[in-house]
Amino acid sequence: MTDNILDLNLSESSALERVEYLMARLRDPKTGCPWDKKQTFASIAPYTIEETYEVVDTIEREDYTHLKEELGDLLFQVVFYAQMAAEEQRFNLHDIADTLVEKLVRRHPHVFPAGTLASYVDTDNPEAEETIRQRWDQIKQQEKQAKGESSPDSVLGDIPIGMTPLIRAEKLQKQAAKVGFEWDSVEPVVAKLQEEIAELTDEVVQPYNMDAIADELGDVMFSCVNVARHFGLNAEMVMKQANRKFERRFMAVEKKLKDQGVAIENAALADMEAQWQQAKLDEPSS
Repeated sequence: MTDNILDLNLSESSALERVEYLMARLRDPKTGCPWDKKQTFASIAPYTIEETYEVVDTIEREDYTHLKEELGDLLFQVVFYAQMAAEEQRFNLHDIADTLVEKLVRRHPHVFPAGTLASYVDTDNPEAEETIRQRWDQIKQQEKQAKGESSPDSVLGDIPIGMTPLIRAEKLQKQAAKVGFEWDSVEPVVAKLQEEIAELTDEVVQPYNMDAIADELGDVMFSCVNVARHFGLNAEMVMKQANRKFERRFMAVEKKLKDQGVAIENAALADMEAQWQQAKLDEPSS
């Protein structure tokens, strides 16, 4: 590997080396792209989230033809960060890869028993998944101690605040469950949801107290995440499916009205509701 990626012999380079070269060219102070040159870690972060969702969306739609392209866009985000870090002499793409390999080998002793990438487990009896998960958590705590990072004051302290609210709600609930703050069946979870809905209903009286309504609505949504979790469902994915269903049915309503010569902006609510119910009936049963 050349010390300066811009000295790379392109005809003999690997695909990843060419990506590094591309990124260095885009960020070149003299001949690079004006947009790429002005970016920072903070300015790129929102694009990373966007590209991640596009990958997930492509997978959910089983659009594997375009998945390669979307994964490339996501990889480009990592390469972008690595280039900016290299410019600041912090680390580079290869440092990222080396750190990743070291960490994953260390966290998978049930696969790499000697702590090396070349080591193998000589057994046909794999460990229980729960045992593996518990050791994973222990190793993560040991890593924090080795870095001199103090343990958080709360068992919830390690959960990043930058997650989407639905994902973070699930993480909070899972972490609390690890110390026994958890119902052992789904029935009381659903009962709690019903309780929260009743409390929200009690607040929906005029004059509206918007702070109270928002508070109770938040409790309802948090309880919905808990119900999803107890059924082994991912709340984020459930919400995505609900969004797609609404989008599909609403577009069907638009088409039906258009076929009747009615713009949806001019349609009566009763007509839209009738077409909505028909759109539901027209959908194939799952």
